[in-house]
Amino acid sequence: MIRRLGTLLVPVSGLSGTTYPPGTAVSINGRGSAVDGFVDGDWLPLAWWEFAENRSEDAVEG
Repeated sequence: MIRRLGTLLVPVSGLSGTTYPPGTAVSINGRGSAVDGFVDGDWLPLAWWEFAENRSEDAVEG
């Protein structure tokens, strides 16, 4: 399975209460208007406008 990677475009709060700034790298699961993002195991519910998906050649097998 290919792990999709992205970058936050706006500050987003994780389930832990930590707020991650724009530019933070995230792992992405799911598709559509809302996806699950993860930063060091912290879950971030993401809307489509809160992140940019990295190019496919940057994706990592995992």
